[in-house]
Amino acid sequence: MITKRAFLGMGLATFATPAIAQSGFQLDPRFEPRVVPLRYPFKAGQIIVVPTAHYLYLVQSDRTALRYGVGVGKAGLEFKGNATIKRKAVWPSWRPTDEMIERDPRSYAKYADGVPGGPDNPLGARALYLYQGNVDTYFRIHGTTQPRSIGRSVSNGCIRMINEHVIDLYERVPTGTLVTVL
Repeated sequence: MITKRAFLGMGLATFATPAIAQSGFQLDPRFEPRVVPLRYPFKAGQIIVVPTAHYLYLVQSDRTALRYGVGVGKAGLEFKGNATIKRKAVWPSWRPTDEMIERDPRSYAKYADGVPGGPDNPLGARALYLYQGNVDTYFRIHGTTQPRSIGRSVSNGCIRMINEHVIDLYERVPTGTLVTVL
């Protein structure tokens, strides 16, 4: 377990973040965070997601970015376009959308009342909530309990990250950050 503590609510509950290495999972090295050059200039602080490559870029300057590997939505369920991070949460609670429950009741109906935040929650250690204007898109950039999904198109539309990576991103971006999913 990683020794860094994450707090839920007012700090009454703490959870250690499960380390990838302890899970027996080895992340493909190309999905580890690294600084990379950009071909096109973007605004520093902006997030760019390229689902076909399974990468999320946090723009550092007009020509460099910190790149993370991600898992993205299945065909037909993916988010595309621009959104703004309007809310951030540590160890977020989760409830499947009504559409998820309708599409796959065997998998999701049992969670209709929600799942509290913690190490077993599908949103993982952190969540960044994507809005268009003042409307919640119900898409998130979040951690995952399924590290093998990184580099794959398997989610219900959200952008998944390794918990340690989403914690790093969470600390780097404020609410108001522009997210563009190509």
